[in-house]
Amino acid sequence: MNKYEAMVIVKPDLSDEDKKTLFKQIDDAVTKNGGAITQSGVWAERRKLYFPIKKFMEGIYYLAAFSAPSEAVKEVRNIYKLNENILRVLFTRMDA
Repeated sequence: MNKYEAMVIVKPDLSDEDKKTLFKQIDDAVTKNGGAITQSGVWAERRKLYFPIKKFMEGIYYLAAFSAPSEAVKEVRNIYKLNENILRVLFTRMDA
């Protein structure tokens, strides 16, 4: 099991209820693929982007730290790509 961080940029115009649902989906995607969330939460609320992503100039940054097998990251990335409320994702492998 490797340790990873996922920085997810989410659409800024979501309601509070939609944000809670989306953040739960982000965490559930990791756990359903054999991973374990160690820490997750909103890193920055409505932060300005340097360039537009899908016509949005702001985004909500959500950071999730987790441990998972390396093949699970590919599956999680595919799940995130299918979600229309997620603008961009960056996975980083953390060295132990």
